[in-house]
Amino acid sequence: MDPSRLARIVTEALSPAVVVILLPLAVAWHATGGALGATVGWSVLVAVFYSVVPMAFLVHGARRGRWDGHWVRDREQRTFPLLMCLVSALVGMGVMLLFDAPEAVVALAWAMICTLVACLVITRWWKISVHAAVAGGAAAMVVFLYGPWLLLLVPLVALVCWSRVEVTDHTVGQVLAGALLGPLVGGAIFLALS
Repeated sequence: MDPSRLARIVTEALSPAVVVILLPLAVAWHATGGALGATVGWSVLVAVFYSVVPMAFLVHGARRGRWDGHWVRDREQRTFPLLMCLVSALVGMGVMLLFDAPEAVVALAWAMICTLVACLVITRWWKISVHAAVAGGAAAMVVFLYGPWLLLLVPLVALVCWSRVEVTDHTVGQVLAGALLGPLVGGAIFLALS
């Protein structure tokens, strides 16, 4: 397979939108002791406010020509979309607190909010890879919850980084910074709060 085609597939298949649907399942499963209904309920809540609504907003804006695509490649166009993702996340946090979400699910939500804020601040001056930040942070959180054997996910983080460079959306420095930011901000917040 052509490397650029493979990179485009990886960019979509391991995108923040997908990771932020799968990660809450792992966290909620752990937080609820494997109670299926509670796991699904909390996972869906997180996925809606942290993935589905933001992704719908990004796609809608791209289709209307407000930015250059659903991943908003132009750094200067990223502030408003990232702010709207943050608003959705904060509304989701409010719902979680209102309905007394499990501690680890709330910790995940705060970790994602803090990572998003860090990406938003950095993006004002430099284009950090949100894909890499989310992948790196997600891998760190799953390792914290389930143990070091899940370091086996690190090659997937590297694959995400490669894909973002291959599709020419980011430089090596931008993906490495993202891959470090995710665990250092998101992972640290999650560990501190859960």
